[in-house]
Amino acid sequence: MERLFFALGACGGLTAVALGAFAAHALKGKLTPDLFEVFEVGARYHMYHALALLGVAWAVTRWPGAATTWAGWLFVAGIALFSGSLYALALTGIRPFGAITPLGGVCFLAGWVMLGWAAWR
Repeated sequence: MERLFFALGACGGLTAVALGAFAAHALKGKLTPDLFEVFEVGARYHMYHALALLGVAWAVTRWPGAATTWAGWLFVAGIALFSGSLYALALTGIRPFGAITPLGGVCFLAGWVMLGWAAWR
């Protein structure tokens, strides 16, 4: 699992940087300031949780078990739901994508709880 989560974290970091650069160079001036900020929030949380996946990869070796594995998968789901919905909202302007964002936020929160639980037990 540590290799899988490390690879997912590395891929997540790569895509967060690529999407952030895309926004800075291709979207600035094309999106409204509000939608540009929405995209940037998605990229920021994408990167935070890509780094968190690297931490999970380490934690799997230190505290193996279901809680650590759940933390990793919850971070992956959070990136897809939270950041993905913000990217979709910013690029399309379709407001219902914003309704998905809180589900991703819950995944992020639950991932942090599971990682803390893995360390605590």
